[in-house]
Amino acid sequence: MLEIEYTFREDDLNHFNEMRFKQTDEYLSQIKKNRWIVPGIMLLIGAFYYYYYVDLKAALYIFLVAILWSWLSPRIILLNISRQILGSYSQQEKKNLFGTYVLTIDPANPNYLHEKSPSGKNKMAWSELLRVDYAKGYVYIYLDLNTALVIPEATLKRGDLPAFAKQVEKMIEMHG
Repeated sequence: MLEIEYTFREDDLNHFNEMRFKQTDEYLSQIKKNRWIVPGIMLLIGAFYYYYYVDLKAALYIFLVAILWSWLSPRIILLNISRQILGSYSQQEKKNLFGTYVLTIDPANPNYLHEKSPSGKNKMAWSELLRVDYAKGYVYIYLDLNTALVIPEATLKRGDLPAFAKQVEKMIEMHG
């Protein structure tokens, strides 16, 4: 029997949603606009101030704002997304979502991935699971296209996460 135990936190939910949001066209469009277009226009305005009014001080302030805008805007966008996502959950949902999880692959009941979480005990059929993905410090077991069990390596309390993830992949392939 393979089993892992880990703690799921708000940071892990934010990480998963940020990772998913960074793959969207909306994010790429916002980054293009806020990292290149707006600062580019600011730089042109700064250059205008410098050449037309010979005002180096104003031009430097505009250049500085353009550089800061380009550097900070992606972070602000992601912070805003995180705040929106956490705000969409009620206190009871957060209580049922964050905490200690135990995932078990039981040879006695091989058709299901067993989950014990703050919301209770669940069984997930292997045929309903989509795939396993890996990221730096995380393993994701996708339940559908937008939902996954997020397993952070940093909060793993017991179990062998790489072996568990490989076995989950095998079980999904076998029952899929």
